[in-house]
Amino acid sequence: MLVPLHISRCRGQKLLGGVSVGEPKEEMLGVMRFTAPLLPSDKPRYLMGVGRPEQLADYVALGIDMMDCVLPTRAARHACIYTSEGRVLIKNARYAEDQKPLDASCSCSVCRRYTRAYLRHLFATGELTAAILATHHNVHFYLDLMRQIREAIGFGNLVKFSSDVKARYAAGPA
Repeated sequence: MLVPLHISRCRGQKLLGGVSVGEPKEEMLGVMRFTAPLLPSDKPRYLMGVGRPEQLADYVALGIDMMDCVLPTRAARHACIYTSEGRVLIKNARYAEDQKPLDASCSCSVCRRYTRAYLRHLFATGELTAAILATHHNVHFYLDLMRQIREAIGFGNLVKFSSDVKARYAAGPA
């Protein structure tokens, strides 16, 4: 199967896009392994429209410097919260009485202030604040995850870091 891939130009920069359109992840990574080295090594390498938390380190390991994705904000609007332990679908009944923060290891103002039960209540009642708070958390989470990836690179353990994140996402939140 051919993967729709394009290398575009934007302000003189080459960009990769069209690789995250439903093909299996391994196939997409294969295309990335082939294509990323074709980009200039002295310029930032930008991958458009990708970015599940458990995949970010894979893209970085392939030489990608920047990526963008609507996922953190779109997911937040639909009550999907990304945490260090996996996705939390906050509308689920299991969170109705849960007094824990969204993510105990997150330092964002949402995690420091609100419980899972409260966020669930906001979504259940259709309160617009729910999407705002969830978006704030998800964006903070992604920024912190990228900080951790940079730190892992600095310590020379990006592969282990990536493996740990994938294992936590496979297990899901406690």
